[in-house]
Amino acid sequence: MNLSLKDKVIIVTGGSKGIGHAISHVLADEGAIPFIVSRNEKSTLETVEEIQKKGGKCSYALAELTDSKQGQEAVNHAISEFGTLHGLVNNAGVNDGVGLENGDAEAFVNSLKKNLVHYYVMAQACLPHLKKNRGSIVNIGSKVSITGQGGTSAYAAACGGRNALTREWAVELLPHSVRVNAVMVAESFTPLYKKWINTFPDPEDKLNQITNKIPLEKRMTTPEEIANTVAFLLSEKSSHTTGQLLYVDGGYVHLDRSLNQLL
Repeated sequence: MNLSLKDKVIIVTGGSKGIGHAISHVLADEGAIPFIVSRNEKSTLETVEEIQKKGGKCSYALAELTDSKQGQEAVNHAISEFGTLHGLVNNAGVNDGVGLENGDAEAFVNSLKKNLVHYYVMAQACLPHLKKNRGSIVNIGSKVSITGQGGTSAYAAACGGRNALTREWAVELLPHSVRVNAVMVAESFTPLYKKWINTFPDPEDKLNQITNKIPLEKRMTTPEEIANTVAFLLSEKSSHTTGQLLYVDGGYVHLDRSLNQLL
């Protein structure tokens, strides 16, 4: 499908690793220009090089997104380079395990800065340009905001905030035809997920336990499958879709677990 994204400038936070890496590649494959905002110089330069070797366009700014000034400067960099902006993908974040029993107020607030506050900062910085172009915002969310997980109070709160902001911004930006949606992730085998799996005594067995509970095909969602949905939501093909939380999860969150006994 031609998503009509050619030469559209899309900021992707955390766009050099995991799901963000896949989003950057899919956007470039569709002819868009992903502008990666990341604090990791090595992976960012590698991703830019990968895309350029395929004949795509890509650029970047290095920024620590817990510093709101650096987030604004990254957007300024994109505008200085390209003169325009058509979309924002808020993706950067990490499940840092700040729980109720094992956390404290300071760690909780710091986690919100890592996982939620920069979604607001980046959206606000991009907004004047998105309004001009009737652009689109896609927030990457997590099943944790809906299902809970245990031991991740701060991350769950941040992801719940992402859901709420998605709906709130969709309402506020209706007069400007700026669409805002979220893609909800459940089980996707990213490098961070692999690192977590490897903390178990038998990683392979633990992974099998998880995949056996995913209704559709009993497999993990690939980062590329998530990225494809993100690209669709950024495109004109989703021109009347806003305020939605789209679950790309093989039915993990909503389908009855008893289905697994029948499949």
